[in-house]
Amino acid sequence: MIPFLDLKAPHVELREEINAAIARVIESGWYILGPEVEAFESDFAAYCEATYCVGVGNGLDALHLALLAMDVGPGDEVIVPSNTYIATWLAVSQCGATPVPVEPDERTFNIDPARIEAAITPRTKVILPVHLYGQPADLAPILAVARKHGLKVLEDGAQAHGARYKGKRIGAHGDAVAWSFYPGKNLGALGDGGAVTTSNPEIADRIRVLRNYGSRVKYVNEEQGFNSRLDPIQAAVLRVKVKYLDEWNARRTRIAAEYLKALGNSNLILPHVPQWADPVWHLFVVRSQQRDALQTSLLLQGIGTMIHYPIPPHLQPAYAELGYRQGDFSIAEAVHQEALSLPIGPHLPAKDVGLIIEQFQQIA
Repeated sequence: MIPFLDLKAPHVELREEINAAIARVIESGWYILGPEVEAFESDFAAYCEATYCVGVGNGLDALHLALLAMDVGPGDEVIVPSNTYIATWLAVSQCGATPVPVEPDERTFNIDPARIEAAITPRTKVILPVHLYGQPADLAPILAVARKHGLKVLEDGAQAHGARYKGKRIGAHGDAVAWSFYPGKNLGALGDGGAVTTSNPEIADRIRVLRNYGSRVKYVNEEQGFNSRLDPIQAAVLRVKVKYLDEWNARRTRIAAEYLKALGNSNLILPHVPQWADPVWHLFVVRSQQRDALQTSLLLQGIGTMIHYPIPPHLQPAYAELGYRQGDFSIAEAVHQEALSLPIGPHLPAKDVGLIIEQFQQIA
């Protein structure tokens, strides 16, 4: 069996360093925030070419708290992709605001900048592009529209650790970037974790207060905050793994190049990479009108794949109240009906890549 992703392998490779990092935290006696979290925040901010990083409990909290720091609240609207994981929408709803979906560019799967301006209303507060599957969204036109209308831009970077847009790391192009360190991410912890990077000191300061019960001085609460703090053990693990992130992303890129070359003459729709994008291949997503049959055939050959994602947010029961129907966002719906993710983890053996390609060439 070739699993879709081997979550144990990264820790086998770095076992000694990770064990030492965890032991360091345990022996320190400092188990909430503190030096280990601050050190990771400094490391990750520098890596992302941002001025500040604020560690929080998970990726959803990173989105939620960043939106609150941008003063998003009831009655506001936030422009979101119609093609994304539901967490992007949930963060907006948690603020009491309304997610307003915009269709993707069919080639890149990311939000189509040309469609954004038509979705802006007097209630729009933020544009929230997602760097889906590890490929940067086209930020220049998004930022231009935002500046024209006086809007903030919050990027969802949960799948794009290390990606570059026009040569610059994802991390501070817009007003802030929300990150997830869920174990399956390119930079994954041993549990949940998240962060926000920004070069805006006011946004960074507000998130630090919000994540800690609305307090910057113990027992003095400036506002009704939350308990969402990056755990020091997770921070220590991430400090180890961020040193290897570029190398692991390079491994993903080599696998993606093999897939693109070998499957170019198949019936699959392969990922399109614009000249200005340096993706990190969190996922390698192909499209097929026979997606389900293809997935079943591969499974019978012992190859694990996944569907990212089977149901678009606007058709989820959680958003029935918005009144969307099948066909309202046809591009996203087509992607969700046809998308299939191939194995592409940094620890996928070369022989397994060859077997996957062989099977695809036979049946796709």
